[in-house]
Amino acid sequence: MNYTLNVDESTCIRCGKCVKVCPSEIFTQAKPGAPISLQNLSRCIICGHCVAVCPTNSVIHSDFPASTVHPIETSALPSPESVLLLCRARRSNRAFSSRPIPSDYLDQILEAAHRAPTASNKQEVGFTLITDPQKLQQITALTISIFASLIKMLENPFLKPLIKRMTPDGYHYLPTFHRLTAAHAQGKDLILRGATALLLIHTPRDSRFGCADSNLAYQNASLMAESLGVNQFYTGYICSALTQDRKHRIEKAQGIDERIHAGMALGMPLFRFPNYIDKQAIRLKRW
Repeated sequence: MNYTLNVDESTCIRCGKCVKVCPSEIFTQAKPGAPISLQNLSRCIICGHCVAVCPTNSVIHSDFPASTVHPIETSALPSPESVLLLCRARRSNRAFSSRPIPSDYLDQILEAAHRAPTASNKQEVGFTLITDPQKLQQITALTISIFASLIKMLENPFLKPLIKRMTPDGYHYLPTFHRLTAAHAQGKDLILRGATALLLIHTPRDSRFGCADSNLAYQNASLMAESLGVNQFYTGYICSALTQDRKHRIEKAQGIDERIHAGMALGMPLFRFPNYIDKQAIRLKRW
């Protein structure tokens, strides 16, 4: 245990909020109004819930000194209607302008992504932000190269019977691979669509919940991008290529020694959508 955790009894009002929010059940209270006790300190996942919830700053955790604790101005929080409108307005807008994204916008998108929750508060999610045009072109070229290899494999007459038995859905994407590679040969990028930035989200390869954690981070970043008026879309083609490439060419080219789980193409918009449309009826069960 490389941290210390205490409760300042001189200021503690014994409200029991720390007991209720601690996921590891470290805080205990015999009955309402009784003193707060601590147990099983080794279980602490350093989530900071106890520090954040204490109304009198009586929980003293060495990983969260006073300089890291900030009051929340609840009056500044968006209304539920504003949040829902943001969700309704968010679209995968691939019509990018050539204007660079302001650096402070990118910083806010990164912070939003970094603040997403992670399983057991492991905080293993890492980010690679690419704005170098040559690097972006390289990723597109590598993605196309991987798809070209897949085309050769899928169209190999000796392998086709085996592939159809093992992965019958694989041939569903063959026309798409042909379309992407043909467009690239003609100088048209259907992978990044002219995005001026690419955010890759990754975790150590042995991270058990890396995929879920990375995509939670993506959602935070996506909503922040929308609020800033920055276009974004999920780089499904790149993610698909990553899963098919055992040589890890895209990761190696960017110096990433981890598994990439999600990617976000970003750019300033040529225009914004003036309307939102209804989705299909929600698929929901209530019990």
